[in-house]
Amino acid sequence: MLRKLFRFCVAGAVALAALSTHAADLTKASLRLKWLPQAGYAGFYVAQAKGYFKDEDIDLTINPGGPNLLTENLVATGADTFGLGGGVESILAARDKNLPLVAIGMTHQITPFVFVAKKDGPVHTIEDFRGKKATAWFTGSQLVLFGMLASKGISPSELSIQPQQVSVTPFVDGQVDIAAATLYNELLTSQNRVGADKLRVFVPEDYGISFPRDVLLVSEKTAREKPEMVKGFLRATIKGWQDVAKDPKGAIDTVMKIAPTLERPQQEKALGEALRLMKAGHADKNGIFSMDMDVYRKEHDLLLKAKVIERPVDLAKAFDSSYLQAIPLDARKLP
Repeated sequence: MLRKLFRFCVAGAVALAALSTHAADLTKASLRLKWLPQAGYAGFYVAQAKGYFKDEDIDLTINPGGPNLLTENLVATGADTFGLGGGVESILAARDKNLPLVAIGMTHQITPFVFVAKKDGPVHTIEDFRGKKATAWFTGSQLVLFGMLASKGISPSELSIQPQQVSVTPFVDGQVDIAAATLYNELLTSQNRVGADKLRVFVPEDYGISFPRDVLLVSEKTAREKPEMVKGFLRATIKGWQDVAKDPKGAIDTVMKIAPTLERPQQEKALGEALRLMKAGHADKNGIFSMDMDVYRKEHDLLLKAKVIERPVDLAKAFDSSYLQAIPLDARKLP
């Protein structure tokens, strides 16, 4: 009996030692989100909860974003390893400012947000933006607004554009005329508080432009020195999103544990919209996080013409699909 107990203790000690050694071998890394916890980031939270990052030897910390945090700056300076940034316009603007960033994937294949105004207000067309008060997230959405305005020959200086708060209350209360609204969050909130039939919605695609968003970023240094970790991060993240698509209810459970004050019904709607955006366009054939260079080139030329960026950006250096393409295509698709 004592001999069996001894063997059991030895086996347990060996197992604990192995676990400790594995933990020591994990590479510490962080992911900076672009906003506060919500269903739109469920894939990351599920991947972390299920140990997919650790399976790739990554000890990942997920950091929330916020109105005063710019993911691009935090990744470029090394404060965070990975980042979920703005969109194509954000990476182009960052490269224009010589920030050493590389896009390794695009989450939303079409513009995931719109600009809203009240139907009973003074804004009926985009030309009516002149002289009005608008809010946008200064993490990239203001650049989308600039592009929309440029399509009608309107300068951003012709209206007042202020940083948008976490809450949509300033718009609901009439303190501003126009506000940015993601399809999976603020638009739903605005519809609930104002009424869907009382909102006027301005969609970038209606003005001949598309701004894919929520770009996955790393620094040039990380991409160059730790390519296997970058591939592992993508593999784990994709697995997380595949699980989300298979079990949306379980995914919402995971998100609610992290942010219990969220309203579950709205988060369920938001998740459905997020998955739709991820599977749209280019991703249908090429898998999630795929990058469509033809679309990005058009956006680049528009922003250059509008002087949102001051000089041409080398797109081949700004967007690198090699890490994603190292993963088999079948393993990159959502169910």
